[in-house]
Amino acid sequence: MTTVLYCGHCGRETDEGGHDACRQALALEPPRYCDQCRRRMIVQVHPMGWTARCSAHGELSSP
Repeated sequence: MTTVLYCGHCGRETDEGGHDACRQALALEPPRYCDQCRRRMIVQVHPMGWTARCSAHGELSSP
């Protein structure tokens, strides 16, 4: 289990607070930042979902 350090939507630290709008946005769109290292991810949206790739931590995909 990994600890989420950064917001996947805005890239700020999760303990900075005020991420309610970010959580709502992430329900509809892919993350733009890696939640482990804050790197900007390469995101590809396709008809069946999305993939987001961090150069250090690998790939995520839509459920």
